Amino acid sequence: MNEFVDIIEWVDTTSNTLIWKFPRADNEIKMGAKLTVRESQMALFMNEGSFADVYSHGMYELTTQNMPLLTTLRGWQYGFHSPFKADVFFVSTRQFTNQKWGTSNPVMIRDAEFGPVRLRAFGSFNFSISDPQTFLKQISATNPDFVTDDINEQLRNIAVSRGMDAVASAKISVLDLAGNYEAISKLITDKIQPDFAEMGLNLTKFLVENISLPPEVEAVLDKRSEMGIIGNLGAYAQFQAANAIEESAQNSIGGNLGAAGMGLGVGAAMMGQVGNIFQQNQFNPATAGSGAAPEMPPPVPVAAEYFLAVNGKSEGPYSLDQLNGMAAAQNFKSNSMVWKKGMAAWAAAGTVTELAEIFNNVPPPLPG
Repeated sequence: MNEFVDIIEWVDTTSNTLIWKFPRADNEIKMGAKLTVRESQMALFMNEGSFADVYSHGMYELTTQNMPLLTTLRGWQYGFHSPFKADVFFVSTRQFTNQKWGTSNPVMIRDAEFGPVRLRAFGSFNFSISDPQTFLKQISATNPDFVTDDINEQLRNIAVSRGMDAVASAKISVLDLAGNYEAISKLITDKIQPDFAEMGLNLTKFLVENISLPPEVEAVLDKRSEMGIIGNLGAYAQFQAANAIEESAQNSIGGNLGAAGMGLGVGAAMMGQVGNIFQQNQFNPATAGSGAAPEMPPPVPVAAEYFLAVNGKSEGPYSLDQLNGMAAAQNFKSNSMVWKKGMAAWAAAGTVTELAEIFNNVPPPLPG
């Protein structure tokens, strides 16, 4: 009787074991043996390749009374104390935390502001076994020791594939991603939870730790931010030139004062020239008659556009040329109500100076 196993238990000393098979070897388990299942564990009995009984935490004596399924399969309903052979798998149902995920290569998505961009992302997730029988059937099978490393790559691939789909469908701007990690994590969790459930797993937490652009794109964004902070380029250039003049003057103290004065004069001229580079020269009407030509062309005049009130509705806008044609066709008259940008209220077309000329050029109705 010493060859028979009397105590069946699993003291898990690892942090990454999901499934552990009781090392029966050629020994048999006898009726009356003690089975101890600890908290965060479940024990599965497999008889001739089929699941027989499942035990949650507690202590059990293996008899025909508390093994109804297994004893029925083996024909021990009469309760004789015969040894039996069965595979016993212990399943850890605790949470497996800090499992890493991340994109091995940048993922292309379309951003509303920047167009196509490549993103990298990484984070962590926690999971647990929710359906031991499904997990054994679908994933671990008869493997005597199954650890997180045996399935992490598959889980990471699911997280990246489904996760980036969720990011793309969320339509969140690249610049706003950093402020929406919690919302993105929730979207990805909902997206990949069904894939975990198919394997008998439960995704208990999914965290996005970072979503970033390639270094060269981030460098361009940094330049854009600098330009936004600088603001007026002309004023900035003059400020930089003034600093250079001050440093030149300090370096000249105790040296040739004449050279220092010359340096200051040249620096001041340079400051004026650099400032002018960034200033948009405007046409001066005072010099128009003197033959002096402006250095830059004046702004292109914008044609006035008017809205018409027709049957209580606003129509338009119409250009002056269009209104001329409408007046010739008798569809636009001096008592027509009009409005354009800058007018305080609607007014009759005949009272607007630039529209009154239109009606002066329209011939009167033909006689008879």
